[in-house]
Amino acid sequence: MAKPSNTPFNINFEQQKKRAKELLRDLKSGDQSAIERFKQHHPKSATLLPSDIVEILPRLSEAQLVIARELGLPSWAKLKAHAETMEAAGQAILNNEQSPDAGFKTLHIRCGDDIRQTLPDAGFVGDFLKYSDPYCQGPVIDGPDFYTIRAEFLSTSYGMHSSEETLTGLQEEQDNLASAAQEYERVVLWFEHDSYDQLILIKILSLFAQTGLPKKLEMIDLNHFPGSIRFLGLGQLPPEAMRMLWSRRKPVTAQQLSLGTKAWDALLSTKPVALERIALSKNLALPNLSNALQRHLQEFPSTFNGLGLTEKFILEILNDENKTTGEIFRVLMSEKEPLPWLGDVMYWRILKSMTEVSTAVLEVVSQNGHPGTPEEPLAGKCDWLTDKPQRQMAITEKGRDVLAGKVDYLSLNPPERWLGGVKIDPQHPCWRWDDHAQKMVLVT
Repeated sequence: MAKPSNTPFNINFEQQKKRAKELLRDLKSGDQSAIERFKQHHPKSATLLPSDIVEILPRLSEAQLVIARELGLPSWAKLKAHAETMEAAGQAILNNEQSPDAGFKTLHIRCGDDIRQTLPDAGFVGDFLKYSDPYCQGPVIDGPDFYTIRAEFLSTSYGMHSSEETLTGLQEEQDNLASAAQEYERVVLWFEHDSYDQLILIKILSLFAQTGLPKKLEMIDLNHFPGSIRFLGLGQLPPEAMRMLWSRRKPVTAQQLSLGTKAWDALLSTKPVALERIALSKNLALPNLSNALQRHLQEFPSTFNGLGLTEKFILEILNDENKTTGEIFRVLMSEKEPLPWLGDVMYWRILKSMTEVSTAVLEVVSQNGHPGTPEEPLAGKCDWLTDKPQRQMAITEKGRDVLAGKVDYLSLNPPERWLGGVKIDPQHPCWRWDDHAQKMVLVT
């Protein structure tokens, strides 16, 4: 037997059988937490009173259904099949069975390093390419100086490398991607459902549509994986999952290449109208694209208070209580964000820009030895890149007024920013997201 990876995404079926029996026992005893679990996850319980749940549903099969749904699976039978498949994948790894990607010279493309080591741990032998420019932030402008503009934005905003070093890295990624179809027989795209991934995916698809395809172009485009915690991305998953997902990869279709090109062109546009049309479309060839684009559009200033959705979440978190910058990020990702897409330095850029307005909407109440002044409260590196305690933040009265819609955030002159090809400048007419009507509006 293969020893399973110790992660929330490796489900031990024997353990789940015990959990189902324990849940049934607790339900029969009238335990409130057991009743709540049934209320949340059992389809028959939505219209039942707590006493009715205890009376009508105290059977092992019903408890098993609740356990399965808690883990993100529709039925007990699906849970059993999933656990067995993961176990078989683990056994294949332990036995050093043939590499899943053997037979073709293979390149795996991913928008980060998070599965770079997991793939060889799962037995894959193909090459790996990180293609990771975060098109969800900063200017994405068509033209010959595209990468120069991107490099300047990334260097200035994230401060990890000089613009020259960043430009070199972007050009290397682009050159490697452009030559992939000629150098590899098979190229596999590993992506998930958030806007960070999906915007990079459409760029890659548009490039392959333009330059030509390898013999095999395949894709794993994931929006869910069963487990005991929320699925955020492929980087959470153990080697067994990589091996299991390999069997579910699909060839990239002509329709997907066409949609990728269309969506990428829409992202480059100076108006978000075409992007909005795609975002609101149904049954797209890329099933995760619509939700990702809608989430991207929600970063535009709101017609209600001028805040992008992430900015709104940050103020809501601080409206409850003061928190450190790291605590804000954790709550944002685990509780607030409907489609997590931010990396930590991307979040830091948004947080810092919120301190650069004419009247403060949030403030540092404890700097704990960090560099910073009242004028530049978040000066210096991100808290998690230093060896000192994190800064604690608080919302101001002006921040509460903005959150309540009494003051428009853009009236406080926040720094200009870009979403794709659209510049958001408080001094000029601005595209905004109307959350009630679920559409973009040009406000003059």
